[in-house]
Amino acid sequence: MSKGKLLAVAIVWLVILGMGAGVWRFVFAPVVEKTQAEREAQERQRGGSESLYRTQVKLALDGFSGYAVLRSPEFAEGMRKAGVRLTITDDGADYPARLAALRRGDADMAVFTIDALVKACAEAGALPATIVAMIDETVGADAIVANRETFPNIDALNHPDTRFVLTPDSPSETLSRVVMSRFQLDQLPENPFVPVKDAAAVVARYKASRPVDRLAYVLWEPLVTQVLKNEKMHVVVDSSRFPSAIADVLVASDDFVAKNRGAVVDVVKAYFQANYAYRDEAARVALVQKDAAKGGARLTDEEAERLVNGVWWKNTRENLAHMGKAPGSQLPLLEDMIASITAVLIETGAIESDPTDGNPNYLYLASVWNDLADFQPGATDEQVRGVQLPALSDEQWNSLVAAGTARAPTLVFARGTDRLTGRSQSLLDELAGVLGSTRYYVTVRGNASRRGDLEANKRLAAQRAKAVEGYLVGRGVDKDRIRAIGVEPSGETSVTFVLGEPSY
Repeated sequence: MSKGKLLAVAIVWLVILGMGAGVWRFVFAPVVEKTQAEREAQERQRGGSESLYRTQVKLALDGFSGYAVLRSPEFAEGMRKAGVRLTITDDGADYPARLAALRRGDADMAVFTIDALVKACAEAGALPATIVAMIDETVGADAIVANRETFPNIDALNHPDTRFVLTPDSPSETLSRVVMSRFQLDQLPENPFVPVKDAAAVVARYKASRPVDRLAYVLWEPLVTQVLKNEKMHVVVDSSRFPSAIADVLVASDDFVAKNRGAVVDVVKAYFQANYAYRDEAARVALVQKDAAKGGARLTDEEAERLVNGVWWKNTRENLAHMGKAPGSQLPLLEDMIASITAVLIETGAIESDPTDGNPNYLYLASVWNDLADFQPGATDEQVRGVQLPALSDEQWNSLVAAGTARAPTLVFARGTDRLTGRSQSLLDELAGVLGSTRYYVTVRGNASRRGDLEANKRLAAQRAKAVEGYLVGRGVDKDRIRAIGVEPSGETSVTFVLGEPSY
């Protein structure tokens, strides 16, 4: 190649390099500098420090006021001090979706009622989560309200045209099913439920009803109080009559417990420290009102007070009792509570089978409380509160108001005697457990044949009732809440059980 051609090629490359340098300087370099500047700004904004949180907990729940402590500033502060970043998700009380979120890992912990957890697990065919703490128990916050003239008591519900208007898959449905399982309501249709979207829709259905409609409305506070402003409406029965039937529990996914057991303990401790801060009724009422206001609802003082009085928030000592770590307590074991509500769900057709296969202990993790046995959230020792019914005088027994006839098996006695057969004793063993899960006084009414000596038959009726009373007391039914009487022989040889409450 000649010198002239080499010079030309060199000049061309110099031009190309010059153009490239210009493009870099005026096009690419500013972009790179801007990107670097943005990166440095972001680094400065982040501070470049390590997170103060060692783990994160995603908690799923809904807007029920009983969960107000979980949304309180005290709980959030407790989480922060424990180094746990808390994220709360409100899923609108969609329990199947809540369990699915735990199963997928989209939620780490969640709140359920025991019945909702059992039902969701039965539908999912799996037990992906476990109970780690008892939060509360409803003791009147849920109720069946109805027209006083149409439904003066629970027995009046026993009619083919009766329907329960309620929110499905909620404590309302649970309360209805518990009532159906505990009382003689054999005339109800196979499916007596009228499901509506939510509690507000239940109230709307009540407002649109006619006086002749045989509709009972199942609601929770504060809506119960609002409906009762109509003097023609009254509470037929509420959750205070069925201890442990509707209870809220804190659960954790099995995967999260396995990987972050310490964080689970931290959450439980922070919750009960916050719960202790609201142990006084006035503080609890104020919390519930503030919590409701955040959700767009305004509770009057009366509504908030009725709600607070209708919920029994469990403390640490009571949790230890329910978990079987406080011998001598009269509170039921969580294991028995799970078994009892599972039996109700199966009996009333809510689920086909027990998701635990007869092992309710699979659904809770009492060992978490091994780390909390000596935990005391405040300066004042907490006490285990009881739910015993007081003894009645003869006058009070005679003036009991009958709530309804208990659903009970037909008992067989040896002919002409008050001696229970082996089959009847087995049936009474089951009945003792049922009566133990109600807060009613029990009148045992003995009956007898009309054949032969009428006075002798009257004595036999009373003796049979007394034999049943003694057997049930021997099986754990409180002697102060059961009394045997004989009735005028009607030809039947059965014994009936009437559940009653004092007149006020």
